[in-house]
Amino acid sequence: MAGPLTREQILTAAENVLRRYGPDKATVVDVARALGVSHASVYRHVSSKAELRAAVTRRWLTRVHAPVAALRDSTEDPPARLRTWLHTLLAVKRHKVLDDPELFAAYQRLTAEWQDALTATLDGLVDDIAAIVRAGVRDGSFRPVEPTGTARAIFTATLAFHHPSHAATWSDPGTEERLDAVCDLILVGLSPDRHRTVGDER
Repeated sequence: MAGPLTREQILTAAENVLRRYGPDKATVVDVARALGVSHASVYRHVSSKAELRAAVTRRWLTRVHAPVAALRDSTEDPPARLRTWLHTLLAVKRHKVLDDPELFAAYQRLTAEWQDALTATLDGLVDDIAAIVRAGVRDGSFRPVEPTGTARAIFTATLAFHHPSHAATWSDPGTEERLDAVCDLILVGLSPDRHRTVGDER
């Protein structure tokens, strides 16, 4: 290959190996073979198969959730921002399942192995929601609530729309409407106006 080998090239090759052959083939030797280099060249960037699999898992999780992370500080008012964030998370997950099912399945196995990477990612998603809740409390769109605990409750309440175990239902007719109905309930619960009814936040 032309030019010096980089860690990014190694992780991209590892992802291609995962897509074609599954997690069992995501070894340093297999990745080196795919790159047309010696395994010693790969070992200069990753010290073991375990480090390689952990690194490629972290990179995938970060990339998958980048679109929602970008929304936490958007200019939308907090109620609309929270709704957009939840719909975007569903869209991103659905896109990954439908457009690259082999890679999605491979990463589901890897994330089960690398709980630290998964936990850090989930904590980051909860932090995003907490930032939106905090903004709503600050500007008065939400009643005074503890942001982190509330964010975890929101994340749990919407599991059907982002947890991989529910992936088979994400393309069902009416999925967006069902998520909207859950968003309505969440926003009514957060509203400082006790007389507001479901659907008024749209």
